[in-house]
Amino acid sequence: MLRVRFAPSPTGYLHIGSARTFIFNWLYARRNGGTMILRIDDTDVERNTQESLDSIFEGLKWLDLNWDEFYRQSERGELHQKAAKAILDQGLAYRDFVPDTFKDVDLNEVDIHAKFNPVMRNMSKEESDLRANGGEPFVLRFKVPRESRKEVTFQDLVYGPQSKATEDIEDFALLRSSGAPTYHMASCADDADLRISHVIRGQDHLSNTFKHVLIFEALGVTPPNFAHLPLLIAPDGSKLSKRKHGPVVSVTTYRDAGFLPQAFVNFVCLLGWSPKDDREKMTRQELVDVFSLEGVNRSNATINFTEQDPFDPKAVWLNAEHIRTMPQDDLAAQLLPFLPQADAAKVRQLVPLIQERIRLLSDVKTATDFFFQENPYDPALLIPQKGDAGMAGRALEEARKILGDVTEFNHAGLDPALRAGAERLKIKAGQMFQPIRVAVCGRKDAPPLFETLEVLGRETCLLRIDHALEQLAVTKNQTT
Repeated sequence: MLRVRFAPSPTGYLHIGSARTFIFNWLYARRNGGTMILRIDDTDVERNTQESLDSIFEGLKWLDLNWDEFYRQSERGELHQKAAKAILDQGLAYRDFVPDTFKDVDLNEVDIHAKFNPVMRNMSKEESDLRANGGEPFVLRFKVPRESRKEVTFQDLVYGPQSKATEDIEDFALLRSSGAPTYHMASCADDADLRISHVIRGQDHLSNTFKHVLIFEALGVTPPNFAHLPLLIAPDGSKLSKRKHGPVVSVTTYRDAGFLPQAFVNFVCLLGWSPKDDREKMTRQELVDVFSLEGVNRSNATINFTEQDPFDPKAVWLNAEHIRTMPQDDLAAQLLPFLPQADAAKVRQLVPLIQERIRLLSDVKTATDFFFQENPYDPALLIPQKGDAGMAGRALEEARKILGDVTEFNHAGLDPALRAGAERLKIKAGQMFQPIRVAVCGRKDAPPLFETLEVLGRETCLLRIDHALEQLAVTKNQTT
């Protein structure tokens, strides 16, 4: 059975690249009727933080993609120790009683020419056991075969055939001097125990896979299928990183800015993958239906952002497209947290007026601010094109009378009444509507006028028109 896993380390917030790895695993599982596993790789005690773990769960919860099984690597230490001992007992690993400075590092990180310590590697089992039983600390290292095997190979489902000479692979650590498993040991032991069939992860892990193939074989387990995903890079070509680029790479930054989770998932899927039919906007089910590893590109994917605008224009465009096609009740529920001054009924009234006008959910705050308070504006905006203050005043006085008298305070009643008013004044409809729009909204660019008047209500509209007439009178006095 197909089984995939997402295995984040709680050492920072949920990175957009990690989110993409989770999404691709999820889509692959759902597309093929497989099992999605979430495993927290938290064996690095010194770097793990509860804040990071909370952030990971927070980001995954927002994505609204579920998982079928959950594990914490820190609770599986006995399994890791047992697997490491099995490798040692087969003579495929050795204890490295090295000076303190070398205990917890791979030898090639100190000297690229020192792939192993021959003294330690060739130590007899009797001497090794004696020193270990005497309490001397050691690092357990994998004994990479060098004479019996010349290379390690595997078939990557994205990058194709992969090969590395064993002489280029150091005798890497399985257990630290503290007895804690390294990433390689814990990850492979867990993957074997959980029967992971496909390991889908970032391309930066590709070089680790040669070591992992050796571990799987030593454990007597057929290695899973591997698929490595292209890296996400910044506009300058550098790898997208938390340290260099900050919150712009965090999933919760997108959430807080007002992205819809389904739009974010849609955008992330297009970073290094294509459905091969030029589609861009896709629902979650459409993504499940067409996702395949064959559609993953080998080239790195660029996320375009600037210091002034932290979000890729395509991400914003996709978000706007998803907003426009959402059921209005669903959109109202998503908008409610961004309008704490409004109740659910009020937000539901506003949705038809702004659904086509916002790109991010957070845009609703500026798109609807005048519904909750009267905004200051330049009285000059009240004067329509090819008009004057006198015309604006007459239009507002006529509008005030109409709005006070009209029986149906909605589009059906307001539209014909205000157009008839314009005819009586012998002005164009636009010259009638602009002063009204500015008076009640505080700006020329606003949602459809009649629906806006209806939501604002008769009393508020009349009060704001009175205020606009006062401003026009002050302006007229100042110019005479």
